[in-house]
Amino acid sequence: MRKKLLLLICCCAALSACVTRRPAPVPSASPWDERVRVLQHSASWQMDGRAAVTMGKQGWQASLDWNQSGATSLVHLAGPFGVGALALKNSPAGLSLNGAPPSDAVLADLQQRLGFALPLDELRFWLLGVPNPAEPFELVRNAQDRALELTQAGWTLDYDRYLEVAGQLLPGHLVMSREAVRVKIVVDHWLGVK
Repeated sequence: MRKKLLLLICCCAALSACVTRRPAPVPSASPWDERVRVLQHSASWQMDGRAAVTMGKQGWQASLDWNQSGATSLVHLAGPFGVGALALKNSPAGLSLNGAPPSDAVLADLQQRLGFALPLDELRFWLLGVPNPAEPFELVRNAQDRALELTQAGWTLDYDRYLEVAGQLLPGHLVMSREAVRVKIVVDHWLGVK
């Protein structure tokens, strides 16, 4: 009887030595600070979507295409909102409109056409769901450790939907508000976020 018990114990020990352990699952998302650092330093990406702006009882809608390449943002707005198509280029050389050379007057012209000051420097980061690292901010995160509400530069941003893009979650719908201005942005496609 002892021999059988000893043989059984040896067999069990030998079998347990053959069992391979599965690696621990990789977390589906990196911690907030790491994700923010990566997204704030994203060198190139493209977003295609739509924007709806309301200012009091007035409003307009437009398609919104954003192409980020290093420190240069190319923004195309087109739609039936009374200002025609706008092509903005925000680069270290300055802000240019519709292919004209950069000028200090472009910002005032853009504000007049849109009806409010577009926060281009911040929007580059806000579209990715992260704050502009150069300015103070307040943040509330959701249960998935993503931005739920971000307040920065006088604007409040509410993020209520995210899209899975190349293994990470990026905003699919956000609402920006400041005083009487409300801008709703719906993202149709994210491309090449690096």
